[in-house]
Amino acid sequence: MTAPKLLLTTSPFLKHEDSTPFVMTRVILALLPVSLAAVYYFGMSALLVIVATVLGAMFTEYMTVLSGHARRNTLWDGSAALTGLLLALTLPPGIPLWMAFLGGVVSIAIGKLIFGGLGGNVFNPSLVGRAFLQAAFPVTLTTWASQSNLDDLLRMRGDHFSIPFMKSHFDGISSATPLSQMKFEGKIAQLSDLFMGNISGSLGETSALIILLGGVYLFYKKAANWRIPLAVFIGAYAFAGALHFANPEKFVAPMYHLFSGGLMLGAIFMATDPVTSPVTQRGCWIFGLGIGVLVIIIRTFGGLPEGVMYAILFMNALTPVINRYTHPRIYGEQKRKPVKEAKS
Repeated sequence: MTAPKLLLTTSPFLKHEDSTPFVMTRVILALLPVSLAAVYYFGMSALLVIVATVLGAMFTEYMTVLSGHARRNTLWDGSAALTGLLLALTLPPGIPLWMAFLGGVVSIAIGKLIFGGLGGNVFNPSLVGRAFLQAAFPVTLTTWASQSNLDDLLRMRGDHFSIPFMKSHFDGISSATPLSQMKFEGKIAQLSDLFMGNISGSLGETSALIILLGGVYLFYKKAANWRIPLAVFIGAYAFAGALHFANPEKFVAPMYHLFSGGLMLGAIFMATDPVTSPVTQRGCWIFGLGIGVLVIIIRTFGGLPEGVMYAILFMNALTPVINRYTHPRIYGEQKRKPVKEAKS
C-alpha cells in the first residue's frame, strides 16, 4: 500500500514528544553526575540531604493533590523531585535533615503552589526555599564541611538528626568556601581545584567540569536555552574583567568568578527554568547578562561572598517586563502615529 500524495488533516499539525515528565527526567539525568560527585566528596551526608529535600518537596505536592486543590495529578511529573534535588545542591552538607525537609516544603508551597502551581510561579521554587532557609537559619547555611573521599563515605558532616529548633551538639570540622576566603581573608584558591571540585561549599559547588558536561547534555537534548548561561558567563566575565583590569591587586581575575561558588550550577540549571525566564531570544540575552553582572556586584561590593541566588531571583522578578519590551513585532505591523486633536 503506497502513501497518499495528499493528506488532509485538522490542526494542530506540529507535534512534539516533549512533555513535562519527559523534560524533567532529562534535567534530573543531567544532574545525576553532579549529585554523585557530591556524594563522593561529602559522603552519606550529601545523600541524606538530597533525600530529605526531595521528600519535603514531594510530600507537599502529594498533600496538594490529596486535598483536591491541584488541577491535575502532578506528583509524578518530576517537577517536585527536581525542585527538591536543585534545592539540595544549594545547601551545605552538614545541614540538619529537618531543615532540609522544611526547605523542600517551602519550595513547593511558597515557591510554586501559592502562584497556582506548575507554570504559574514567578520565582524559581528551589531558590525560594534556599532564600527561606538562608533567612531563617543563617548560621547553619553558612557553616561548611571539609571534603574528603570514599574512605570517609559513612562519616557524618553535621548533626543531621538533631531535634527541630534545638541547638546542635555536633562538633565537626568546618571549612570556609573559596569565595569566603577570597572576600574575608584575601586568599585565592587554585583554578584547578575549582574546576575539578576539590573545594568546600554546597553540594552543587563541586566540579565545574561535571556541571558543564551536564549542561552540554541539556543543550544537546534542547531541554534548556543555551543563550541564558552563555549570557550569564559573558556578563560575569566582562564585568569582573573590567574590575580586574582597573585594579588587579584588589579584584580577582574573571575566571575565578566563573568557576567558584554556585555560578555554574545557577546559570545552567536554575536560570534556564523555562517558567521563570524570558520567552524571547533577545530577552534571554538581557536576562542572562543581568544575572552575570549582579553576581559580580554582590560578590565584590556586597556583604555576602555569594550572590547567585539573589541575582537569579531579582531577574526572575524582571522577566515579565523583559518579555513585554522584547517581544517581536508582528509582521507588517506599523507604529500608530499620535492623532492630533482638532483645533476648536
